Amino acid sequence: MRGDSQQCHLTVEQLGRSGDGMVRYEGRSYYIPGTLPGEQLHLRFHHESVELLGWDHYAPERVDPPCSLAGRCGGCTLQHMEPTALLHWKAQHIERALTKSGFTDLPTPIMYQTPPHSRQRLDVALQRVPGGVILGLHERGGDPVDMTECPLIRPELFALLPPLRTCLASLGALTGRGALAINLLESGPDLTLETPAPLSGSDREKLAAFARAHHIPRITWRPAPGKMMETAAQNGPVFHHFGGVKVTPPPASFLQASSEGEAAICEAVLAGLPPLNRKDRIIELYAGCGTLTFPLAQHGFVKAYEGDKAAISALRAATHGSRAEGAERDLNRQPLLPTELNQARVVVLDPPYAGTGKQLASLIRSTVQDIIYVSCSPAALEKELPALHKAGFALLSWHVIDQFLWSSDVEAVLTLSRDPKRIRKARKARQS
Repeated sequence: MRGDSQQCHLTVEQLGRSGDGMVRYEGRSYYIPGTLPGEQLHLRFHHESVELLGWDHYAPERVDPPCSLAGRCGGCTLQHMEPTALLHWKAQHIERALTKSGFTDLPTPIMYQTPPHSRQRLDVALQRVPGGVILGLHERGGDPVDMTECPLIRPELFALLPPLRTCLASLGALTGRGALAINLLESGPDLTLETPAPLSGSDREKLAAFARAHHIPRITWRPAPGKMMETAAQNGPVFHHFGGVKVTPPPASFLQASSEGEAAICEAVLAGLPPLNRKDRIIELYAGCGTLTFPLAQHGFVKAYEGDKAAISALRAATHGSRAEGAERDLNRQPLLPTELNQARVVVLDPPYAGTGKQLASLIRSTVQDIIYVSCSPAALEKELPALHKAGFALLSWHVIDQFLWSSDVEAVLTLSRDPKRIRKARKARQS
């Protein structure tokens, strides 16, 4: 770069994957948070960094953020973008993954965006400070920002935070930094607390009193992620319904971010099923504790596989009287073989962010004709869809579900088939 410092005026060309505006300068790409495509920026470049001095022109999609913590709290990065424009930008991520993988003549996507104040799952950092406890999300590369407001989470969840801060500040176990996960279940808030030191008897009494006062059925403690959990307070049964079946999710369960998002995903998955009779077998991979399992079981017999011991135990405990069966299996270390997959009329998979890994090769080598792929990672789709396209799968439908409002994350549900009859029928329907 010429000289020590250069000022110039540049136009944002596009948004990067994380939602930051991209400009090009002297053959390099720079990403600037809080900017939108088409905006003209006044910038200062210094060695390897760039500083935003101001705007010469704003994009028409720019809106005032609904939260005063925007730009600081790490939970939202795109509150300055009009929601409909944001939804279409997220759809472009999925479309790009599809077209780069060889899928052409795409059907029109079905898109859904969850409303504000709908998030039912919250994972926050804790930090003891003089006079109390900070409870919130991290700044980019920084300390947690106290969540004094939030247009994302459900009102009853936000109302719990002020008394929760007071309770946490009284705990001797919270000596420095910690973490808290809250799932808002039908039975009430389910809390999982992490603290640097073990809970004392006094700490447990305080948590039990808090649980009784705020109708919290369970508070669980662990020293760190992946460590052994123990119940700190139990004030009643813990339950949630999936497809009409009562399930007891384990502490810190990875559930969908909102009930609206969960319903949209479930609706998309069920809409993608091929014609089934009650004897047909559905194989579900990465089943969790049954979010999709039990709705699917209303259409066929489901064999659900999951590697997390606590999640699959919860699923199994709820299968009595349903047309579902759970099996514990680490699909990364021991993927299902083609001969096992061949038993399925359709495979439904909802893998983690990294994708399906070794399981994909077995799926392609099987005789399975229909796949419903639920993904929260466009990057994983870009990596895995080319192999599915090469194996003869066509895209019948795709849903874009924005349940991570004001972030760059997006959920997609893809219905894929290599059944010639289904492919012809879908193409004929698009042409009519």
